[in-house]
Amino acid sequence: MSQGLQALIKKIAIVNNEQELCFSYMDVAGELFASQHWGISLHEQEGQKATIDIKGLPDSFIDYYESRGILIDPVMEYVLQNHAPAHEQVILTEEAWKQSQLYQSGCGRKYDHEHIMTGPIVGEGKLIGTVNFARTSGTPAFNTQDLMCLSAICSHISAKLAFVRCSRGIPKQPSLSTSLTCLTPRELQIAQLVANGLSNAEIAAELWISQNTVKQTLKRIFRKLDVSARTEMVARLFL
Repeated sequence: MSQGLQALIKKIAIVNNEQELCFSYMDVAGELFASQHWGISLHEQEGQKATIDIKGLPDSFIDYYESRGILIDPVMEYVLQNHAPAHEQVILTEEAWKQSQLYQSGCGRKYDHEHIMTGPIVGEGKLIGTVNFARTSGTPAFNTQDLMCLSAICSHISAKLAFVRCSRGIPKQPSLSTSLTCLTPRELQIAQLVANGLSNAEIAAELWISQNTVKQTLKRIFRKLDVSARTEMVARLFL
């Protein structure tokens, strides 16, 4: 993991904005931690709804976790209280984890999160985001080495995020709409492909995702931008 960790830290160090930061992280984080599901969640301001990017999971997981999962997640509770990374075996015995509300309600049973790990992204003394990992059935649990590597990555992400947010006074891409800041990296990527003229089927093939995922992502973008059509979305974002 050492070489992969150093490579990711170097990538984080040279990104120019928040979107690049998320892209760089999401591209390699799953492989780095041998995870089948992973994601990043960021808050622009305290109390504001988070922007979320995930891989390996359907969009329904976001709705499930935001509406119920986060309220019964013992690992997230630990991270919120301690601003330190944790996995389920730091908090619970294996038996207690399998009997937990989170595992039984869907995280384990429906989405096959056999093992989970979460790390904090902090700024100005508070939690402003998290990075999340899950391994599926038949895989080993996360260990102390994983926590040490995740702690290092979270420190670098937190520092870089603070820097790029403080640097927003000088636009990096003045031709782009400020509406871009409300979109996750995946939403931005799909919106850009729509602007390039690709159909849902072509976008799905390009990103190796289902057409339904493209459709549901576009619905979320429309809601965020308060538009009802692809042309309106493109005009709002890129014109």
